[in-house]
This record gives sequence, structure tokens and C-alpha cells, in this order.
Amino acid sequence: MLQNFLLNILLTFVWVALTGQLNYTNFVFGFTVGFLLLWFINKSRTSNQGYFLRVPKIITFIFYFMYDMILANLEVTLDVITPNYNMKPGIIKFEMDAKTDFEITMLANMVALTPGTLVIDVSKDKKYMYIHAMYLKDIERFKKNLKLRVEKKLLEIIR
Repeated sequence: MLQNFLLNILLTFVWVALTGQLNYTNFVFGFTVGFLLLWFINKSRTSNQGYFLRVPKIITFIFYFMYDMILANLEVTLDVITPNYNMKPGIIKFEMDAKTDFEITMLANMVALTPGTLVIDVSKDKKYMYIHAMYLKDIERFKKNLKLRVEKKLLEIIR
């Protein structure tokens, strides 16, 4: 998998060098062209498909996370600029499927990066994460959203 990623980066830099334009759009386009080229070359090899399955999941996760972050930012901003406070703060005990320290750290970072949420603690047995949320109107909905939209997709990428 690392070999395909490095080849993809190399092809991206070759594309950027050939076009002579070092900008974000050209870099993303070169990465996409390199990815599709490598996928086409390696699609007959079943042992080397991990990279080609993981990259779309990473891109999807980034869009999901950015969408959630934008919604959380709008909610916090709206609460700050209006005279009434709509906050309903609370602390929840979230049961994690993440097992390793790396998985727990990445999940905690994703929670902490979202405005209005903060990781308080992780249990000693690494089964539960205690999270403070500013807008906790429905605890079960919050847990389900965190489980399906963040943790599940993050673990699919990491594992």
C-alpha cells in the first residue's frame, strides 16, 4: 500500500513538473490522474488492492467530517451572535469500538476538532470515552451520529 501511495505522489509531481503549474488544483488533478493510472495498471492484481479501496474512503471521510464541522461551526456561531443561548451542555459516556491507542487518539482528535465537543477522559479499560457536548438535546442521536459518521468511517480507514 505504501508503495502505491509513493508512486502516486511521484506521478503527481511528474504531472506538476510537466504542466509547469504548481497550484492546488493542478496537484489534486495530478493525484487523481496518477491514482486512476495506478488503479488501471493494478486492477488485475487482487493482492494489491488495499490502497485503491482506502483512498476513496479517506476522501469520503474528509467530506463527511468537513460537513459536520461546518454544521457545528454554524450552530456555535448562531448561538454566539444571538441574544438567547440555545446551549444544552452535557457529558456523555460513549462506548468505543476503537481498541488501540492510535485509534482512540484519532477518534479523540476528530471529536475535539468539532466545535462544541470536547473529550474529557478515556476509561482505564479503553472501552469508554467521556465527551462534553455544548448542544446535547438528544443523547442517543448524538451517540449514534458519532458512532456511524465518525468512528465507523475512521476505523474503516485505519484498520
